[in-house]
Amino acid sequence: MAVYVSALELFSIGIGPSSSHTVGPMRAAERFAAALAEEGILPEVTRVSCVLHGSLAATGVGHGTPDAVVAGLSGMHPETCDPRVVHGAWARATERETLTLAEGPTVAFQASDIAFEPRTKLPEHPNALVLRAWTAASSRQFGGAGSTRAEPTGAVTDMDTVAHADEPPAFEQTWFSVGGGFVRMRGEPVSSATHAIDSDWSFDNAAELLALCAERDVRVCDVAWRSELAVRDEQDVVAGLDAIWQAMHECIERGMRPGTRELPGGLHVPRRAGGMRERLESCGPDQPDLPGEWMRAFALAVNEENAAGGRVVTAPTNGAAGILPAVLEFHLRFNPKAKPEDTRTFLLTAAAVGSILKANASISGAEGGCQAEVGSACAMAAAGLCAVLGGSPAQVENAAEIAVEHHLGLTCDPVGGLVQIPCIERNAIASSTAVSAARLALSGDGHHIVPLDVAIKTMRDTGADMSDRYKETSAAGLAVNVIEC
Repeated sequence: MAVYVSALELFSIGIGPSSSHTVGPMRAAERFAAALAEEGILPEVTRVSCVLHGSLAATGVGHGTPDAVVAGLSGMHPETCDPRVVHGAWARATERETLTLAEGPTVAFQASDIAFEPRTKLPEHPNALVLRAWTAASSRQFGGAGSTRAEPTGAVTDMDTVAHADEPPAFEQTWFSVGGGFVRMRGEPVSSATHAIDSDWSFDNAAELLALCAERDVRVCDVAWRSELAVRDEQDVVAGLDAIWQAMHECIERGMRPGTRELPGGLHVPRRAGGMRERLESCGPDQPDLPGEWMRAFALAVNEENAAGGRVVTAPTNGAAGILPAVLEFHLRFNPKAKPEDTRTFLLTAAAVGSILKANASISGAEGGCQAEVGSACAMAAAGLCAVLGGSPAQVENAAEIAVEHHLGLTCDPVGGLVQIPCIERNAIASSTAVSAARLALSGDGHHIVPLDVAIKTMRDTGADMSDRYKETSAAGLAVNVIEC
């Protein structure tokens, strides 16, 4: 089984505040609207609804999920949409009492057409959304894998909260937002969400990746590069990697604009990156740990921009989006030996490690807690930094293992259901951990006791044992112990 996911997909350009709760639902809703058109039903639609399940329902409002669903139904894409139009889309549609579907009719809409079922977790994944459409003649049935005509049975309890509850919908799809903005529809294989690349350079785990590097005398980034070339032209890969880094860098710059502002959501969290930039620019060169201070400011900048709903790069998720950009910017700005092409080495190495984590554990906070998000991002950044500093494949694997090992058990308990506390500062701390992990690995020869694959299995097992209350539901931890005022 191949696990490598193209860096151009693992690092996708979208909007905040969440890849699983904003980007994924928008993609699912947009594809649902497209499916209505493909089935020939779109012109006849009179109403649509969406039921959010599990974590999507528990923290959906704070994560902007209803806005994302409305935007997706309207035909917006995370990569190209205007974030300012997405934010407040649910409220505006409710106020108008109408929603214009993508290339389709304007249908009646009310707030309850998006319903929340936080205690109902579907067996396939904790992030689930059920999309339905009604027509004037809802007795018709339309096909497609995972697409059904819902029958009115007493078991469909969530239908009681949406319009047309007493009528079967003409069309229905169940989607799962599996982390990092990836989605799959019920009935599709799990692998359909990731598009893993199967080639002569395929690997299933870190041990196979290391064996491939040794057998062919190549670096980790070279394996990733060859995998990319199996599905894309060289110039497209280069352009895509450069665009990803450009988007990351621009996000840092936007997040560090001067001026004191508050993040949205009601927690009154101030944006600090701009003030840190002004302070650091006034410091002399003898300021202790000046590069490290800048790196943490870079991470804060990205995650404050994400929390404000700005344009960010999933790396591999939005909640952990600040770590890789901060570490790479730190390397490029403060290492006199850094080269422009280091960005590609860094991103490709990180993508190889991230692909293993995604396939053999999880990058979803709703599935594995924050160890799966920030822990994975830290491992990817540590591996990437180790690679650009000249680390061997064994040292790169060691750097990633150190980072994973020291995030095991980390919970996801966002206060108020917002991607702010503790998420923003956690990215800054994890960027420092990534640098420490890379340097520790480089101080050795690559031999170590705990293999990366064992650490990843432990992450997966720990996530399975972790209570759902600590997996992006805001039902425990800081989320219930911090007073929201």
